Amino acid sequence: MDMISTAIQKGDNVYVYNERNSVIFVRTGILHGYTGTTVSIKQSGRIYTYNENGGVVSVHSN
Repeated sequence: MDMISTAIQKGDNVYVYNERNSVIFVRTGILHGYTGTTVSIKQSGRIYTYNENGGVVSVHSN
């Protein structure tokens, strides 16, 4: 399983990278924050939290 090393906002997309600097996944939205295991992205007024595989872990209204 890949750990998240960084998440970067590029235009309307958020690129999520692993420790080997490979893209794990890309999502449209605004980067809200990230840890080694999750990335939070604002999309359509909600905050979506994704795991290191790009799966949705939680959704919160903003």
